[in-house]
Amino acid sequence: MSKENWYKTEDWYSPLNNGAPEIGEPKKKEKAKKGFTPMRVAGLIALVLVLIIATSVAFSGGSKAKQEEVPNLPDKGFAPFEPFNMPGGEDELPDDWQEFFDGFYKNVQKDVTEINIPRADLPVNFRLSIEDAGEETMSLNELYKTSAPGIVAISGYTEGMNGYNWGTGVVLSSDGLILTNTHVIDGCDSATVTLGDDRVYDAKLVGADVISDIAVLKIDAEGLTPVSFGDSSVLEVGDSVAAIGNPLGETFRSTLTDGIISAIERGINHNGHSMNLIQTNTAINEGNSGGALFNMYGQVIGITNMKMMSSFSSIEGIGFAIPSNTVKEVVDSLCTFGEVKGRPSIGITVGAIPENAAEHYELPDGLYISAVSEGSDAEKKGVEPGDILLEVNGQPVRTTDDVNKIKSPLQVGDTMTFKIWREGETFEVEVELMDTNQVYKNK
Repeated sequence: MSKENWYKTEDWYSPLNNGAPEIGEPKKKEKAKKGFTPMRVAGLIALVLVLIIATSVAFSGGSKAKQEEVPNLPDKGFAPFEPFNMPGGEDELPDDWQEFFDGFYKNVQKDVTEINIPRADLPVNFRLSIEDAGEETMSLNELYKTSAPGIVAISGYTEGMNGYNWGTGVVLSSDGLILTNTHVIDGCDSATVTLGDDRVYDAKLVGADVISDIAVLKIDAEGLTPVSFGDSSVLEVGDSVAAIGNPLGETFRSTLTDGIISAIERGINHNGHSMNLIQTNTAINEGNSGGALFNMYGQVIGITNMKMMSSFSSIEGIGFAIPSNTVKEVVDSLCTFGEVKGRPSIGITVGAIPENAAEHYELPDGLYISAVSEGSDAEKKGVEPGDILLEVNGQPVRTTDDVNKIKSPLQVGDTMTFKIWREGETFEVEVELMDTNQVYKNK
């Protein structure tokens, strides 16, 4: 089996456990005897194994400033897919190609975001401004002093559970509007915002959008220092950037890291929804989600929300951020309606077919449909999980970007013609685009 796509993207917000020790908290030890006895060697090996396991946990699925699992809390991880029997050869492929894809695409789209945080009154009188860059760039020291006051910590709580979710937010307005990622507060009944001076405020939910992974909270505060937003459309590969966030819990709040723009408009799947993200080698870790990626003029040009991970190899320096221009569109709509209106949706989740799987099972070129959303026109027209999408409006499609480029100029109510392969037969179906909120309902 091909080793292509053996990675996964991760957010980092498993709940924290209040009862476990902080990272780096010293533990009392008895005085050790000198010399390398067999018992000490065995103990050293055990310690190394524990450290390896702990590191694997810390960077594979949740923010645990306190490193202990809290059972029965919502799973905060997402991935475009999980590999099936990776790595390996064709002799490891199951006989049934549907069984292969069921394993290959383990995680598909999430239709509902369950957030029960009390709601703020709408509309909120706020529009996010994209500002021109200044004439002179800042040093990292200047950038941190100017921007760090606009970075806050987000804690999300679920009723009846012992732990809490941990993430980052940015200040949008002096009177308490806070931006973060939707997945940071998903499944939560309440949330608090901790400012840089350690003041803690209860938060209300203005709105949250699962597809863009953007949420806006409101706290009852005055005199906050809002961040400034820049134009993400002018970014170029190689531009210097810096991130400020709260990795690994409270101990490392307001951490600054720096790097460059590695790629622009990188297509990544988030719960089955395609996102065009900024790729950066800036160090971002569990706890950074909802934080800011700055240009060197001290402007936010992205909101950090995921990184690349692997079960088979070490991956460093591949992180992602939501472009600021996308953030503006979503924030403005959330502040007015509490949701994003007028965004067309097909209601299907598609993914690439690995070359070796296509050859092994003699499948046609196209995209595998791993899920069809309940209530979508695609479902009504008979599109099913397991179908292979060959063409859209007469154009061959091989990547999710191919589909998005065709859909991009269309509006709610427009139609797209799909050519679909199913069990050796091909047919065409006309699918109407629906408002996203009709297909992916937020609770």
